[in-house]
Amino acid sequence: MDLDAYLARIGYDSTPRVDLETLTAIHRAHLLAIPYENLDVQLRRPGDVTVQHAFDKLVTRRRGGWCYEMNGLFGWALGEIGFSVTRMAGAVGRTERGEISHGNHLVLRVDLDRPYIADVGFGDGTIEPVPLVAGPMSVAGYDFRLEPLDADWWRFHNHALGGAPYFDFTLETASDAALNTTCQWLRTSPESIFTQFPIVQRHTPDGLVIILGRTLRRIRPGERTQTLIETADAFVEVLAGEFGLDLPEMRALWPAICAKHEELFGQPAD
Repeated sequence: MDLDAYLARIGYDSTPRVDLETLTAIHRAHLLAIPYENLDVQLRRPGDVTVQHAFDKLVTRRRGGWCYEMNGLFGWALGEIGFSVTRMAGAVGRTERGEISHGNHLVLRVDLDRPYIADVGFGDGTIEPVPLVAGPMSVAGYDFRLEPLDADWWRFHNHALGGAPYFDFTLETASDAALNTTCQWLRTSPESIFTQFPIVQRHTPDGLVIILGRTLRRIRPGERTQTLIETADAFVEVLAGEFGLDLPEMRALWPAICAKHEELFGQPAD
């Protein structure tokens, strides 16, 4: 694994330093260059929470990834630069799902003048790191909020047009073994949202572009539009054109994608 190769992958050509300016710039560059996606889960390909796996997939093979891969790679790169990084276990939907949600998200804390939450793995979350301070915040025109729940848990509230409305997290260092157990469940269980339908999300300079099932969404502050992807060829073309993902093998999944989309979502609203 090579830091220069990662920085080239995200298009960062400055000299990295251990400061907030660098952290913010690399956070933004990562999200503009590398999409969030669960397509290996859809294709039933193996994976884990190791940095080696994330580097090979996201840098060497120029794919996207989900939280374990996106934040795993990002946290490793920050550590190589010299940042103090803590891998923390998150829980998307903890109120609704209970303990089964623990570790279904990987979150990073970066300690500089104060602690920051750095999260390139939440898909449609904040494009920049945010201070670990209770209260509302606005980033790139979207409103977020951090809320302490009790002595152990915090909650990150996503913006109003986001997918998952929140995730909880603790400040303790996560167990990689526990994260990997949850990762494998999310990869294989029919109850996992990630086995249900394709999820692909990418930040753009003015918003977000997202695939859910066969729906293509575009989000800008205060605005969300969506269209239906009509064919397998169009789906593969959108993956390549909007997300930089060359995956013609997704054509074989198109009938299942259409069937599950209709079961879960019906037709998208105008």
